[in-house]
Amino acid sequence: MTVTVLALAGMAAAQALELRSADIHPKDYPTVKAVEYMGDVLKKKSDGRITVKVFSGSALGSEDDSIEQVKLGALAMARVSSAAMHNICETTRVPSLPFLFRSVEHQHKVLDSDIGKQILKSCEDAGFVGLAWYDSGARSMYTKNKPVKSVADVKGMKIRVQQSDLSVAMVEAIGANATPMPMGEVYTALKTGLVDAAENNFPSYDSGHHFEVAKYFSLTEHTMTPEILVFSKRQWDKLPEADQKLIREAAQESVPYMRKLWAERELKSRAVVEKGGAQVIEPDKASFQAVMKPVYDRFVTTPEMKDLVARIQAVK
Repeated sequence: MTVTVLALAGMAAAQALELRSADIHPKDYPTVKAVEYMGDVLKKKSDGRITVKVFSGSALGSEDDSIEQVKLGALAMARVSSAAMHNICETTRVPSLPFLFRSVEHQHKVLDSDIGKQILKSCEDAGFVGLAWYDSGARSMYTKNKPVKSVADVKGMKIRVQQSDLSVAMVEAIGANATPMPMGEVYTALKTGLVDAAENNFPSYDSGHHFEVAKYFSLTEHTMTPEILVFSKRQWDKLPEADQKLIREAAQESVPYMRKLWAERELKSRAVVEKGGAQVIEPDKASFQAVMKPVYDRFVTTPEMKDLVARIQAVK
């Protein structure tokens, strides 16, 4: 009897699964809290057998570091900007195209549809299982020395961008000089004058304290690059189908929770930065849109990508 009980206990312990996940954002950030929420859902669905441990605040390195660890199977998951996946899984470039989405509602409708599922699935050949899309708001330009009111104002500026060819090309298209660098280096780069400007959403502008050194926030809203939650295909393929199903379900359940937190955080962050002295400017967006054709010509290169863009633009 004792042997049987011990054997059963051993089997239960063997089936216990802790999923390690990474995020560069601080512990209170919506993406971190969303993955923790996913962990709570998963723990409940699996009767405590499957748990998630989130390493936030760049504890495991940059987004590129996290992606590499996920690919190798050293990490189960990572929440990264889809921009960090552009050179790994080319269809992820599509949701990052400038001025593609007409509104947040349009973006949600697209990403929740078969279009969003198709893009997530396309990353499997590169070693990643796409679990969910999270919000990252609209990215806008913020500058250190002068406000940006039209595309003419950015000519010759050194602008920090994400480490993505698409981000670089977009900045080059507006006549500025792109400086790719990790998020963690942006504050110092702005403060020391290594760059004149950066581009991001209100929560990152706030949480990175960039508003302290770059006071002019211009609502260009040039891209709505979503966040993506990716799982290691190496680890995924070793999991029972039932566990894969539970993980997918928990990830999807975290999406509306994340969106709610995001909307609240955007409003809160805008209030924080304005109170901290940031000036929010309404620029001439059309002047930016007018110079984006070369970006589409360069990056929308395959029949699949062209079809995705056409289908996204057709979504009402």
